Amino acid sequence: MLVAGAVDVFTTLESNVRSYCRSWPVVFDTARGSRVWTEDGREFLDFFSGAGALNYGHNNPVLKAALLGFLERDGLLHGLDAHTATKRTLLETLHRVILAPRGLQYRVMFPGPTGANAVEAALKLARKVTGRVTIAHFGGSFHGVTLGALAVTSNPANRAAAGVPLLHGLALPFDDPGLSVEAALDEVDRRLAASGSGLRRPAAVILETVQGEGGVRVARTEWLRGVASLCRDLGIILIVDDIQMGCGRTGEFFSFERAGISPDIVTLSKSISGYGLPMALVLIRPALDAWDPGEHNGTFRGNNAAFVTAAAALDHYWIDDALQRRVIGAGTRVHAALTTVADTTGADLSAVHGQGLAWGFTLGDGRAAARVREHAFDSGLLVETCGPNDETIKLLPSLLTTAADLDQGCDVLADAIARSI
Repeated sequence: MLVAGAVDVFTTLESNVRSYCRSWPVVFDTARGSRVWTEDGREFLDFFSGAGALNYGHNNPVLKAALLGFLERDGLLHGLDAHTATKRTLLETLHRVILAPRGLQYRVMFPGPTGANAVEAALKLARKVTGRVTIAHFGGSFHGVTLGALAVTSNPANRAAAGVPLLHGLALPFDDPGLSVEAALDEVDRRLAASGSGLRRPAAVILETVQGEGGVRVARTEWLRGVASLCRDLGIILIVDDIQMGCGRTGEFFSFERAGISPDIVTLSKSISGYGLPMALVLIRPALDAWDPGEHNGTFRGNNAAFVTAAAALDHYWIDDALQRRVIGAGTRVHAALTTVADTTGADLSAVHGQGLAWGFTLGDGRAAARVREHAFDSGLLVETCGPNDETIKLLPSLLTTAADLDQGCDVLADAIARSI
């Protein structure tokens, strides 16, 4: 529990909009790897990883060394969109390590440093290129809380906070495992076809291949290929939002690789810097790079410290497939543990869903999930809830979490679930 008065300054001076701190009512101070400590020395195992921003763990030593070296030599920290040596290194590393081996040809855009800004840029570009205004999105989607991103986000509570009508969105049904792939695609096709031709047709479809905030819902590879084919046939730009599920979270670097598709535009943020530093990228098929200079800009799109850690992460962890194999193996371990929890608690096996090191365990309602989160916190494990009614416990451990820590976290979670249902 909190030391008396420990959070008075936050409750008195900070806005009511704060959220995560309400689930975790302590004052954090230090962190390393998969562990965080409060200012009074309490230790927690982190299975949330900064909402997916810390794929390589807290204060990763490889990335910290690169960052400290950059700061020690007085490297240019703030660069707007000027050419810098660190940006050049990042671009070259991204091409050499990630894009070229996958046969992907993208121009790299540096928008503002948040995922929402990357989404806003992608939507603006799709509309500029096509001359159309509607963006199709999927039920269960989350793309950010700025107005353009909210218009393609499905959660009613998020949308209600906009305060204005959210226009120019077309809602599509996300892949439903209860249907055949053909039936699930038929409904998407029907709604896209109903949008007509010409200016009424959507400029783009924006898609998460694994819906994080929507409940860790994994789209089938055949369905993803079908959506990509529909977009291609109808002349609709396909945007994959890989902000939470990219950078190795699902095993492969991009979450769409398993389906063998090449989106027209890809948005990245969260773990692309590797160290939790603000940074975002928009990857653009060259033929679509229709921006005029300065048409989408921002003061903090040149965070060179983030460029340093991003390049270090790519060069250290993605030069071969070792991390990918590790994540897939760890995911198998977590899946087996959660399946055992479902068996022992009488939950339906469909309650367990995910891929790589992104997993969800769905309970009956948000109240039960909130109890699990609270019991887990009391036992030293950080998890959060997601889904339309916050009914799913979401696990996002660091990709480098040890097998022992994965087992410990799953044991704590199993106990928390047993105590909550």
